[in-house]
Amino acid sequence: MPVTTLLSRRPWLGWLLVLATFGGAVGAGGLAGAWTVICREGRCPSIASLEQYVPRQTSKVYAADGRFITELGLERRTLVRLQDIPKHVRDAVIITEDKRFYRHGGIDYWRIFGALARNVRAGSYVQGFSTITMQLARNVFSDRISREKTLLRKIKEGRVATAIEKRYSKDKILELYLNQVYLGNGAYGVETASQRYFGKGVRDLTVAEGATLAGLLKGPERYNPRRFADRAIQRRNTVLELMRRGGAVSDADASLSKAFPLQLAERTESGDIAPYFVEWVRQELDAHFGKRLYDEGLKVYTTLDVDMQLAAERSLENQLAAIEAGRHGKYSHLTYEAYLARSAEGGGTGAANSPYLQGAFVAVDPRTGSVRALVGGRDFGDSKFNRAVQALRQPGSTFKPIVYATAVHEGFGPAQVVDDSPLSMDQVSGELWTPQNYDNKFMGAMPMRRALYMSRNLAAIRTGMVVGEDAVITMARRFGIGTPIPPYPSIFIGSADVYPLQMIGAYSVFANLGLRTTPHAIVKVENAKGKVVWQPSLEREAVLSPEEAWLMVSMMKDVVVRGTGARIWSSGFRVPAGGKTGTTNDGADVWFIGYTADLVAGVWMGFDKPQKIKANAQGGELAAPAWAGFMTEVYRRKPQPPDWPRPDGVVVREIDAATGRLATSACTGNVITEFFVQGTEPTRTCTDAVGPSPFVIDSARLSRPARDTTNPFKLPPP
Repeated sequence: MPVTTLLSRRPWLGWLLVLATFGGAVGAGGLAGAWTVICREGRCPSIASLEQYVPRQTSKVYAADGRFITELGLERRTLVRLQDIPKHVRDAVIITEDKRFYRHGGIDYWRIFGALARNVRAGSYVQGFSTITMQLARNVFSDRISREKTLLRKIKEGRVATAIEKRYSKDKILELYLNQVYLGNGAYGVETASQRYFGKGVRDLTVAEGATLAGLLKGPERYNPRRFADRAIQRRNTVLELMRRGGAVSDADASLSKAFPLQLAERTESGDIAPYFVEWVRQELDAHFGKRLYDEGLKVYTTLDVDMQLAAERSLENQLAAIEAGRHGKYSHLTYEAYLARSAEGGGTGAANSPYLQGAFVAVDPRTGSVRALVGGRDFGDSKFNRAVQALRQPGSTFKPIVYATAVHEGFGPAQVVDDSPLSMDQVSGELWTPQNYDNKFMGAMPMRRALYMSRNLAAIRTGMVVGEDAVITMARRFGIGTPIPPYPSIFIGSADVYPLQMIGAYSVFANLGLRTTPHAIVKVENAKGKVVWQPSLEREAVLSPEEAWLMVSMMKDVVVRGTGARIWSSGFRVPAGGKTGTTNDGADVWFIGYTADLVAGVWMGFDKPQKIKANAQGGELAAPAWAGFMTEVYRRKPQPPDWPRPDGVVVREIDAATGRLATSACTGNVITEFFVQGTEPTRTCTDAVGPSPFVIDSARLSRPARDTTNPFKLPPP
């Protein structure tokens, strides 16, 4: 029978050959000769690389206040110095794995003979002879030394182990080993394993806990204390007995430690905190650092506010659950809870598009662009698609403030009379596009302020057409919207898709009185030595003058107090705030984006595969309560910001609401107090004869392409 066939049928014979090779080489130089043949032409790894070797470490991610969030890496590892590892932990490992560690030169020949005798008696391979140094050689050079149980591997291990012993001290070898070794549950090294299993650093481990870690070396998965507690305790007690016999612990301490209950830390796997935020950060870091992110133990300091994050998650989920429960009217779709129950019974879809109602939430500090909270969906484990940063959705009326900001920038004011009356436009197809308001009614002439806080579609369209598509698109770009915006009138009521993060971040222009900051998540990145290796620059741009922005804030505060977002005011939220609701005509997307002087937050809700959420779905009813719940909780813990101070360049005038001109005693309409950027205030009175308003558009002459009437938000081809 060929030798290879014999060894394949009886692999223990191969191990006898391994043992005989090492044993027979003692004192005869045979092993050195075998190494010469096997390791010729660089086939064995050179230990010179150990001079620069640093075990792979996970990158640690921290919140804005320094709280630890999670780890990023292929091997979860935190390095620790040997002097910081308690003696009883070191003793447990040495006594368990290599009791003559400090007396051999990399290969324990006495152990070889003992293993050979035992395996011969058993007729199979039941005991190995790898020393700590040989295990280190295998772990460090895993790409050059196979993990298969072969003669060649053991010879290579022995060769590298003896070279390591000649160059490095025993303490250095032990330190490398204790930081390199795998201890199950995704933990590499004793420090990470200590944190993972016991919730504390290795320096604080008891004798019983140290013995538990040492026991894992025999089989990290077999003795995993989280899965096999009884087995782990039995193995721990075996290690404690070996320590007692070896004199590492007293009889009393060994007995006490054996009786010690297995007390594991609460399980906190990576991804428990802000998983969508963490994955967004990881993707950006991966693009910048590549493989270094997973090997070098970087420290990543982020903008996340953990308390705000938890508040955002609670507020969003509570409101989504309320919608599904029918508290806002009949809801006929599959609920999240029903989906989970079906999944537990084996009926989950597993599809990329989740079938239940989804949502996204983003909170940003407008002064810096720091993202304080980000929720990309309801269940990261079920769907990792990040709707906050990856989903393209129609913003609906949340886009209107950009249209009106363009008008204000062009010199129009909140008192400008605009027309909310029917309008029809020719399409490319030759059919007419006849946009509607959400209530299918028209209110005629009204001030721009009222048109905004009542979210009248026809008034917004006419305003956009007066200033022009190009001007609105240019303004949207300056607000931070980077997605395609075709030059069609339908964009004025939010038909062009946006990323929620960009749309929400755009409102920093209002909160900052004209200054846009770009949302970002990373403050700085340090290497393992604490040196800053990357610090993203902050992006700021002046978009509106303080006076123009203040006028927009004044109008958008009315949305919250008496407009489509009045549920927020009626709920008891009294912090000075502005915002805008958003609803698409097909009821597939609902929004609310609002802000105070120190916080911008936005909510989106909808299905991954767009469909009507419910009959008469509106952002003010469905999305705004989630925003209000979040902001109310936030401002219970943090000081309330002041109202926006009125810039000196804003003037006040008494205006005739019917005409938008200066009021006199002869005016028959309502007299209102209104604000203007100095130099743009009206000079004529309500009784002066003037030409027609540019906002009164004759629909008969409109022949520019509009949208496909079969889908009110479908844009025509370019």
